[in-house]
Amino acid sequence: MQKTAHIIGAGVSGLSAAVRLVNAGFKVHLHEATQQAGGRCRSYFDAQTQLQIDNGNHLVLSGNSHVVAYAKSIGTEAGLVGPQRAQFAFADAKTGKRWQLDLGDGKIPTWLFDKTRRVPDTGVADYLALSPLIWSSNSRLVGDAIRCEGVLYDRLVQPLLLAALNVDPPEGSAGLAGAIVRETLLAGGQACRPLIARAGLSDVLVEPAIELLRAKGAGVHFGHELRGYTMSGDRVTELKFGADDVIAIGPDDAVVMAVPPWAAKSLLPGVKTPTEFRAIVNAHFNYVPPAGHAPLVGVVGGVVEWLFAFHNRFSITISNGDRFVNTPREQFAQQIWDEICKISNIQAPLPAWQIVRERRATFAATPAQDALRPGAVTDFKNLFLAGDWTDTGLPATIEGSVRSGDRAADLVLAMC
Repeated sequence: MQKTAHIIGAGVSGLSAAVRLVNAGFKVHLHEATQQAGGRCRSYFDAQTQLQIDNGNHLVLSGNSHVVAYAKSIGTEAGLVGPQRAQFAFADAKTGKRWQLDLGDGKIPTWLFDKTRRVPDTGVADYLALSPLIWSSNSRLVGDAIRCEGVLYDRLVQPLLLAALNVDPPEGSAGLAGAIVRETLLAGGQACRPLIARAGLSDVLVEPAIELLRAKGAGVHFGHELRGYTMSGDRVTELKFGADDVIAIGPDDAVVMAVPPWAAKSLLPGVKTPTEFRAIVNAHFNYVPPAGHAPLVGVVGGVVEWLFAFHNRFSITISNGDRFVNTPREQFAQQIWDEICKISNIQAPLPAWQIVRERRATFAATPAQDALRPGAVTDFKNLFLAGDWTDTGLPATIEGSVRSGDRAADLVLAMC
């Protein structure tokens, strides 16, 4: 008899669990409270810019093995595009200085010994000084593990860790920061090629997964919010979506709860979850970037932190963005556009724009909040958790999200 898995939440973690299980022969039912899949990782048509935009700019690296494997499983690996070598353009918004970090394409970080490939005005000793970060515990602060000042910190470490942790790096978890360094810089250029979903996040990571699920007979239910459940002993036996909408859970069936932490806390009152969150600000401008523009530019010394040049628009990302949540939108858009013009060496009036402020984009990746992240296993033998806020060993990233879905699915398979 075919076993059934109910996936609660159609964000990336829920989708990855659903795809893994349907490919393993499970009858899958995907339940999403809203009318669209993708969660914080989706695309939509924006009337203000007349463009298809992503609700957030998400960068994937070639070494993000779970994301790459997930894309392969839904047939969209080719949609993650980037350079053949791990090269990152940087610009200083204050001084106008530009440089390129070239990590090459090998596993051994030989770039450290070539001053033309590393951050300008840095030496090998500067990079070796980061070694305490690599194996730090999650309970240690970044600011206690390394010196958070100097050229290398300002031009590389701070932008990298700010984007990964979404908190001011000195207050972040050194263990989570170390995991990022181990899986990127220390893994060599083969693991660090930047990959961008050029056609949009939904086209690459979301809609093909929904299509695959439906093609394999899965039930995909939008506008279907879980409101409670029934327990019997150490198992969930019913899912309650409404007074007249109750689904029985068989003895061999499983449930994966892939919802935001606040929803999980409401549904599972005893579960630990992070309680502090940080905003991320994204802005999109309907302006075709000049020919030859780098697809991604790291920006230091300005408001913009990462500048993405798509075929039909500029987009920017600002992490730890709580300070900009209440900034007047028109003023903020002009400030960002002026900076883009300076970085990209263009002169143009403010084009059609959109600012997207995700107030609870990620949990705050501090030691205190990291300690509140639960594992995938719950008190119920047939109920598992997934989400980038669970204990993945990484900060809240797409890789962590997919990894959590894969872990939950593997635990379901282990029940068999």
